[in-house]
Amino acid sequence: MERGRRAHTADEAAAVLRKAWCRLRLSARDPARVPAWDAVALTAASPEQAALYDRQLARARRLGRFPPSTAALAVPDPGGARIGSGGATLHAVASLVRHLLSQASQEEIAEFFPEPNGSNSTPADLPLASVTRFMATKHVLLLHAGGDSKRVPWANPMGKAFLPVPYLAGDNPDGPVPLLFDHILAISASARQAFKNQGGMLIMTGDVLPCFDASDLVLPDDAACIVTVPTTLDVASNHGVVVASKDGTEGENYSLCLVDNLLQKPAMSELVEAQAFLDDGRPLLDTGIIAVRGKAWQELVALAYSSSQAIVREIITSRNELSLYEDLVAAWVPTRHEWLRNRPFGRQLIDALGRHKMFSFCSYDFTFLHFGTSAEVLDHLAGTYSELVGRGHMCWIPETTACDIAPTTVILSSKISAGVSIGEDSLVYDSSLSGRVRIGSQSIVVGVNVHELIEDTPQVISNTCFTLPDRRCLWEVPLVNSMGRVMVYCGLHDNPKVSVKRDGTFCGKPWRNVLEDLKIQDTDMWDSSNHDKCLWNARLFPIMSPSEMLNIGMWLMGSGHDTDGEVSCMWRKSQRVSLEELHRSIDYHQLCADSSKHQADIAAAIAKSCMTNGLVGCNLFQLCEEMLVNNDSSLQVCKELLTFCPSDGDQYSGFLPQSRAYQVKMDLLRASGDLSTASMVEEKVWASVASETSSAVKYRSKEPSTDAMSSSNGNLYPKKAMVELPVRVDFVGGWSDTPPWSLERPGCVLNMAISLEGSLPVGAIIEATEDHHGVLIEDDAERKVYIDDLSSISHPFKEADTFRLVKSALVATGILGHRILSKSGLKIRTWANVPRGSGLGTSSILAAAVVKGLFQLMEDDTSDDNVARAVLVVEQIMGTGGGWQDQIGGLYPGIKCTESFPEQPLRLQVVPLLASPQLIQELEQRLLVVFTGQVRLAHRVLEKVVTRYLRRDSLLISSIKRLAELANTGREALMNGEIDELGGIMLEAWRLHQELDPFCSNRAVDELFAFAAPYCCGYKLVGAGGGGFALLLARSVSSAGELRRALRESAAFDVKVYDWSVAMPR
Repeated sequence: MERGRRAHTADEAAAVLRKAWCRLRLSARDPARVPAWDAVALTAASPEQAALYDRQLARARRLGRFPPSTAALAVPDPGGARIGSGGATLHAVASLVRHLLSQASQEEIAEFFPEPNGSNSTPADLPLASVTRFMATKHVLLLHAGGDSKRVPWANPMGKAFLPVPYLAGDNPDGPVPLLFDHILAISASARQAFKNQGGMLIMTGDVLPCFDASDLVLPDDAACIVTVPTTLDVASNHGVVVASKDGTEGENYSLCLVDNLLQKPAMSELVEAQAFLDDGRPLLDTGIIAVRGKAWQELVALAYSSSQAIVREIITSRNELSLYEDLVAAWVPTRHEWLRNRPFGRQLIDALGRHKMFSFCSYDFTFLHFGTSAEVLDHLAGTYSELVGRGHMCWIPETTACDIAPTTVILSSKISAGVSIGEDSLVYDSSLSGRVRIGSQSIVVGVNVHELIEDTPQVISNTCFTLPDRRCLWEVPLVNSMGRVMVYCGLHDNPKVSVKRDGTFCGKPWRNVLEDLKIQDTDMWDSSNHDKCLWNARLFPIMSPSEMLNIGMWLMGSGHDTDGEVSCMWRKSQRVSLEELHRSIDYHQLCADSSKHQADIAAAIAKSCMTNGLVGCNLFQLCEEMLVNNDSSLQVCKELLTFCPSDGDQYSGFLPQSRAYQVKMDLLRASGDLSTASMVEEKVWASVASETSSAVKYRSKEPSTDAMSSSNGNLYPKKAMVELPVRVDFVGGWSDTPPWSLERPGCVLNMAISLEGSLPVGAIIEATEDHHGVLIEDDAERKVYIDDLSSISHPFKEADTFRLVKSALVATGILGHRILSKSGLKIRTWANVPRGSGLGTSSILAAAVVKGLFQLMEDDTSDDNVARAVLVVEQIMGTGGGWQDQIGGLYPGIKCTESFPEQPLRLQVVPLLASPQLIQELEQRLLVVFTGQVRLAHRVLEKVVTRYLRRDSLLISSIKRLAELANTGREALMNGEIDELGGIMLEAWRLHQELDPFCSNRAVDELFAFAAPYCCGYKLVGAGGGGFALLLARSVSSAGELRRALRESAAFDVKVYDWSVAMPR
């Protein structure tokens, strides 16, 4: 089948990345449900680089990129020697095995290493077969990140895998800057699911972001698999090409075929001879992503554990590097065996690995983002995906009248002072710029600290303004052995590998022109014995005072002058380093400490501004977490911030809800270590939410007249009220109805009232009786309580109180002080014929039934709108919180789209869906309402979500906004009879619900949805999730029947499919 591949649009790329990030967060928060990697390993070029990577891995763990159970380590090449990507792979696998063995639990030791070897044995003493079995079920992510980044030299200090890529940074504006490594982890989290329960390893490269839905990855059992994409001939000629068999498996967006051959940077004749072309004339590009699974993985473990040390020693001795992409993978491709036998270690690789095959997984929905050069980095920030980029993330920038910063500039974790100018499409990261600083267009500034040029330093250049010309890179790094810091610079398009003889450049100019313009000799930078003179080994960069380094830098880059030769004289006399020497002299410990302090200082400055100016938008909790990474002064800063907290009724009253102010104070107290006071303030948070809800929800309650109170014989009128209501199922929009969101922002929910098993399942009977003057409450479990003293009915009610719902309704309606109870008592009976924890809004709908019945007895306003408002107050009195959608769903019949507007009082607008009989019939036939057997408690979830909202968690806010948008989209779909489109909306809503609370699902629910997926176009749990009822929207009426039968016949699921119908107006 002929298929094309196109690059993702920005919207498509954003959707792919958001889905991957959602999977990453879920795997970190609940790995029992969404499996995470057992280990994440990075290759490093040296022990110093490995130490830096270990700090980055610790950062990733702190930020919740993987769970505590995931082992993480950086593995340096032995002695810093170059051993090739294949040698590094074997060495990393062997090191990882030893690490995991050292961390093995007693249960694992007993299972895999029984006596006589036992737990006292060293790893070297353990039987190879036992070690292989131990690793057989492990899932490992290996990222090749070693080597020197010659084409991105400014990324050398941090490691190219950790350069900033602020895609989706706007989703979390108060969080740290996303790194390339973070995005790679997100994509890999989806790929982890493809391994299922068969152990294996995924190998990726640290300078490529593969933008594709890796959850679609199909990995054959007991084999290796390389991910490929169709590419153009010019790209293929400079990279690896995979020749795949013409026979294989075709999926919707992929093909899976055996690998017939592997080519490296092939000429056209090689491509033709190998028949490397697809039907459309394109070859397959090797993306660098390799998965090894099952027995193929076990054999790789056995080879690495038993032979890697000997192989590495021989590599170092012979200086014959072992390549992953040429040598090692060739062992899995039989047509390469003849070639491989003549290579170093070739026969050993074939004997160890050659029993298993390699497949090509060709993705037709794949975008390959390579960060291999400085220009490519800027291209990916300014090109097709510029809409994804956070351009001013975690930075301190003055007002636009005080500086000149182009709108396309990307400024990350930086402080920019007045007087600074930055040109178009530039990147400034982890820097502080002040004074008269001019940064040109398409330039990169990393880790630079530029202050006012000090007047009393020797000025060899009269210009007191530092200027970085267009298309330049400038970075600053600390050096080991207290040598100080050095400023480094080059041109955006310079290739440090290209020699002077081959027209290599510095700052975009050929070296011969550089030497001529600066009036210097090549012997000033290179030893006479150096026959490969290039930018990489040119001793260009002086170690001097900051202002001297900047002034000399301008001269070298061509933006300064040296009319009297003083600059060149100072440069010649200075101690200088080359990029090559710099790579071996970076003080990584100081680099990390400086960066951590810098970012903590910026977070503190943003937090102080937030506290001073109104606490409106920032997530103080997250800013405090960022500050506390730098423990030296952050505790004191948090205590200082506490002094800015407003007192009750203080400076922010009128536009800042009290609940938000208390939440900020509680978070600051916890960050400051005052946990006892924080607990007391937490109580005020929830009391404020309840008070704000009660104030905003005005429902009408009136005192009845004397005539209305009694009939001619003096008896209470009416004497009995019976209310029966349906339950509700929600399609989308939940959470946007919940206070305090709905008190401050618009909400929108699409839901439907339904009957179950032919009846309305929720109801209440309320009678006025002269048999007693108290209140008798009884439920459908035959539990009852009689309350003689009405004054004892007052909140707060205990959570264990069986009848707190009815008691709260008595308080909220005001009936306890009503004259009808002066001569009579009440008998209240309630029922809910649905399972407990159903998620069908039963609690709120039962409260609505009780409130409506009480209002009938009081001859008060029994309109659905008034009852819905009163139920909001009931739920706050109960302490369960909750929004308006449940009672609206049960009180108003049929399908409706309800919007709320944060006015005083809260305004609700219920818009019934005018559905045709045909639409109702099709929906009733295709939608399965299934009880999962899992019980959930919404208020526990509610507490977490409300807390995140009060903290102004941007990810949560954007998720709820999207849910509200989808409710309107769903309404339009149903009005147009597009039930399939509603299914897609349900799927997106379910993903967003998992963003809001990762525990809204569990393994049993996931398995149910996986079972139903082939039959369905959409599915989700109703309500807050966590269990209860599920909605399964089948692709067709026949699919619904097939799914119903499959569930009935499956022994794997203890579920019940309910008969239901839309509760239409009577």
